Amino acid sequence: MTERLASMLALFAYAFLSNVALAVVPHEPAVLWAGPRLGVWPTALVATAGTVLAAWVDHAAFVPLLTRLEQRRGATPGRIQRWFARAPFAILAASGLTPLPFFPFKALAFTTRYPLGRYCGAVAAGRLPRYLLLAWLGVAVHLPAAPLVALFVLLMIPTVRMLYGRRHA
Repeated sequence: MTERLASMLALFAYAFLSNVALAVVPHEPAVLWAGPRLGVWPTALVATAGTVLAAWVDHAAFVPLLTRLEQRRGATPGRIQRWFARAPFAILAASGLTPLPFFPFKALAFTTRYPLGRYCGAVAAGRLPRYLLLAWLGVAVHLPAAPLVALFVLLMIPTVRMLYGRRHA
């Protein structure tokens, strides 16, 4: 296996792990790192593919689970779910493009049973431009490894605080 292929597979796996369920690792440093090594388009496409696979796995796991829970409780759609239902594709794509946390929108897609194909399409439509921009930034700025590691650590702080706070609450 070539070094380039190994790097692409590693990026795909990392993109999957950093986007599946409630992921606890940031994807930005990996995309910034891969951009200059793999090229802007290959980086963005591989990272998007890993993210879409994570979206597919999440949808397949959580929609049936949430459907069963709602049936047990007899839940009816709330105001936020009705707001989301007005333009779910646009809301999902826009939230994937921004640095805002994606999981609230993911949860809305699951609770409204947004169709799998459209959900994966919206995730791709939002993440591909984001990954293109991050990969391009990695090429344009030429960041050495130390600042990328620092960025990774900085982006991990909320996760560590959340996990540490749960154990000691």
